[in-house]
Formats: sequence, C-alpha cells, structure tokens
Amino acid sequence: MLKRLLVNADGGARGNPGPAAVGIVLYDEARRVVERYKAYLGVATNNVAEYMALITALALAVRYSQGELAVFMDSELVVRQMQGRYRVKAGHLVAFYEEAKKNERRFQKVVYKNVPREDVFQSEADRLVNLALDER
Repeated sequence: MLKRLLVNADGGARGNPGPAAVGIVLYDEARRVVERYKAYLGVATNNVAEYMALITALALAVRYSQGELAVFMDSELVVRQMQGRYRVKAGHLVAFYEEAKKNERRFQKVVYKNVPREDVFQSEADRLVNLALDER
C-alpha cells in the first residue's frame, strides 16, 4: 500500500448532455503511473461525467492506498463542492456528491486541487476521456 497517491480525474461530454466518458490516471509520489483508466458512460452532462470520474477514481485509488489522496481535476465546480466552498445547488448532482463524500471517508485524508486542462498531468486524463469517446 502506498502512503500517498496522486489522482488526475477528468470527465467530459460532447454536447451537454451528450456522449460522455471518464479518464483517470493514478500516480505514486514520484509521479510514476500506477494505473490508467478510461470508460464510456453513455449520454450525460459534463458535470455528471466529472462526478463519475471522481467517484470512479476514488474506487480505483482505494486499491492502492487508504492514506493520503491528492485529487487533481479541471472541474472548478466539482473541486469547490468537494472542498465545501460551493454548495451543491443542482438537485441532480446531490446523489453524486454524496457518493463521492462517502467514498472519500475510505482515506485518511483527501485534498482537492483545481488545475487547468493544459496541465501536463491533467492532459493525460483528458486524453483518455477523448480516447474513450473516439472508440465509441
């Protein structure tokens, strides 16, 4: 088990709603890839895809660490909601938020950071989203 795990998670939809997918990359502290994951979701909104990416990332991460988790996402909305800085106003997102919060409790500590899509590590998760969409 790793003491600390870094996670880049991204979800996206082509159209809103539209075909959606998630892309996730897990790294150890030295930024070595532990796992890459991509999946097509079907039709969803961008915000739902972002939450699905986070929920899936937490489920994958628990296999490698229950210690500290640093989650990097380009979704300002999801990151700030998970940090408690934004309220979850959209009723359809409440269940996703609650599921993510439940999964968060499986770790000693989880921190969230909002990063631009162009960030070198975030771009890999974005690439996986597009790859999953293109493969459909």
